[in-house]
Amino acid sequence: MKIQELRVLAKEDLLAREKSLLEELGKLNMQRFAGSVEKPHRFLLVKKEIAQINTLLNEKKEKQNGK
Repeated sequence: MKIQELRVLAKEDLLAREKSLLEELGKLNMQRFAGSVEKPHRFLLVKKEIAQINTLLNEKKEKQNGK
């Protein structure tokens, strides 16, 4: 997902998306240790999107606190 698409999502949607990405990252790690990763580029993409979501959540939190 692009950052513009993530910005319009509500906090609950962002948290749900982050949870699903963390589950996907866990599955990818399991595949890595089993030695059968089909799409190794997904590691970078999933980690990047998790970081973007965390950044947006922090921005929303700061905006809510009035900083």
